[in-house]
Formats: sequence, structure tokens, C-alpha cells
Amino acid sequence: MNIRVLTESDAVVYQELRLKALKNNPEAFGSTYERESKFTQQMIEDRIKPTNNKFVLGAFDDSGLVGMVTFMRETSPKTIHKANIFGMFVAPEARGKNIGKSLLLELIKMAKKCNGVEQLNLTVVSENKPAKKLYESLGFKVYGVERNALKFDGKYYDEDLMAFYINRKDTI
Repeated sequence: MNIRVLTESDAVVYQELRLKALKNNPEAFGSTYERESKFTQQMIEDRIKPTNNKFVLGAFDDSGLVGMVTFMRETSPKTIHKANIFGMFVAPEARGKNIGKSLLLELIKMAKKCNGVEQLNLTVVSENKPAKKLYESLGFKVYGVERNALKFDGKYYDEDLMAFYINRKDTI
């Protein structure tokens, strides 16, 4: 397995996996397959183009891109110490191989090199026990719950708000 930052040249494989994520687990994402299937190549390239405050990590195995996660740093002077993690997904056929854990460990390692980043935030559907277990195993802590955070097919989903504090003794 190879984990690396995606670039614009990865737009096609990124979009294939992103659409798979939205189709397989529509309740876990704020966007929809219908919306993102209409994105242009340029929109996708712009989305994954790495900057000082944003990158998408991809996990590749022999079959191609099988996992991804996005890091996006806040830019406001009062919140620049925080970054958000979103878009985490591992293809169903690649699960159970520690790919998600490897992606997050690499993201945390890279975040620690971002001068001034002290906190990583993410949200996870409260019912998604495997994802919550993974995040907790790495030191993420629940600090709140947003009730009815997402609505899909007439059903509401709560989201746990989780944080990881860089350079604190109770985390990695």
C-alpha cells in the first residue's frame, strides 16, 4: 500500500472513489452522488489541488485508489489553530486492512508539521460504530453531538463532533 498526497493528475481516480463513497454510504456525507456526478474535471482538480492549508491523502493498492481523507486548515486568524478532517472513505473491498488507520496516522503526522495547527476536528455519523472506534483508537474525543445533522431519504442522522489535540499527552 502506498499513501500520498493527491494532485490534479489524480482527479479521475479521486472522482471515481468519491462517487463510490457517495453511492455506498450516502448517509455519511454532506453531499450527494447526484450533485457531485455533475462536477466538471476542472472542479475536481480544484478540489484536490494541494495548498498550504489543504490536501487530500490517497491510499493506493495494486487495484488503484482505495482510500482517501481530506485535511483543510481554518484560515480565520482566530481559528487558524484548527483544521478539519472530512471525506474519509475506504472502499468496502479494501476494509479490514488498516487502510483507514494508516491514512489518519499519515494525516496526523503531516498536520503536526503545519506550523500552529493544534487541533483536528471531524464529524462522524453517531451510528457509524466502526469509524468512531477507529477515531477513538487514535485519540479523538467526542466533544458534542449535533442532532439531525444530516437528512437522507427522510431519515435524520446525528453526528458526533470529535477532536484530536496535537501535542497533548492524552492523544497520540
